[in-house]
Amino acid sequence: MKVDIVGGGPSGLFLAILLAQHAPNIEIEVLEQNAPDATFGFGVVLADTGLARLSDAAPEVCADLVKAMKFSTQQTIVSGETPITVQRPGIGGGAIARLQLLSILQDHAARLGIRVKWSSRVFDIEALDGDIVVGADGINSLVRASAPGAFGTTRRDLTNHFAWFGVEKAFACPALIFRRHEGGYFIAHYYPYSERMSTFVAECDDRTWREFDLDNASADERRALFERVFAPELDGHGLASNNSIWRQFPVIRNANWFCGNRVLIGDALASAHFSIGSGTRIAMEDSIALAQAIASHGSDVPSALHAYVHSRREAKDRLIGASEASYEWYEQIRDWMDAYTPHEFVYQFMTRTGRVDAARLREQYPALMRELASAGAVPAGEAMQ
Repeated sequence: MKVDIVGGGPSGLFLAILLAQHAPNIEIEVLEQNAPDATFGFGVVLADTGLARLSDAAPEVCADLVKAMKFSTQQTIVSGETPITVQRPGIGGGAIARLQLLSILQDHAARLGIRVKWSSRVFDIEALDGDIVVGADGINSLVRASAPGAFGTTRRDLTNHFAWFGVEKAFACPALIFRRHEGGYFIAHYYPYSERMSTFVAECDDRTWREFDLDNASADERRALFERVFAPELDGHGLASNNSIWRQFPVIRNANWFCGNRVLIGDALASAHFSIGSGTRIAMEDSIALAQAIASHGSDVPSALHAYVHSRREAKDRLIGASEASYEWYEQIRDWMDAYTPHEFVYQFMTRTGRVDAARLREQYPALMRELASAGAVPAGEAMQ
């Protein structure tokens, strides 16, 4: 039996590693359009809860990732120029350079003898001879595009505009800055991922984009605007580009997770909004579920794919539901920034996905909850100890 994996990013490589470890009789081939040292973006986040699941599936891989990660136990949220500290439970969130993440996965794949064809763009999915063809090829998936009707694919774009940058400054901790500037509404999401670098996601709502005429601005002019808006945080550092394309987030959904022998994982299946910081983790957890299903069913491809959906759908739907609640909240960011005091804003932010309520805030973020309640930011009846 052969499995072709289209896409050599984190989910594709992790799937190949798991299959090689738990189903060694399966032939595996990974096809990646880029070179092994090519990557776009800067750092990615893997939260502690996600790391625990990855460690259960592949402890040696996860141990190498943890060694390379930079952890932060607190986050700062700034609204109305008022910083509020959120002390995270556990070890907090961990960030790693995307290129280093890929390098670690590539090393483990090489040790297992997995065949990876780099700089190999697939143009004809029909020409692949795998018994299973996995679409681990992201938002612009070619596997999904080969049969959009059979997958039941839908796509819509959100209205906010964003771009991923880096900055040669290791911020003290991750932060979210919500700032009004010259009539515009701007957001910075940033977090350190090495001793000298941080990821910096720049965002604004569509009205700001139009009123600042950013459609007609050059890439340098857009970057310079955000450097001015967030000059207090950047402290003289410029924003570094790496394929830092301004876009509106595409919401990709598929009614069917597989068709025939083709199956989707990660953003190819359902795009997870960057505001929940879990896209890489969700995709790698998809890999765990698919690897377990394939390893358990031998050459029975239909049973394996059905088992993958059955075992993964409920958890995946919960995470994607949180992503949807989060991006819908961000789509109304102008209203929230105008309506709430800084403490009310943080309470609404922390509870925006529905996965965290007042009781969970009291349990996991007791200092924050006391501060919010003291400021009168917690709705009546929810601030009770």
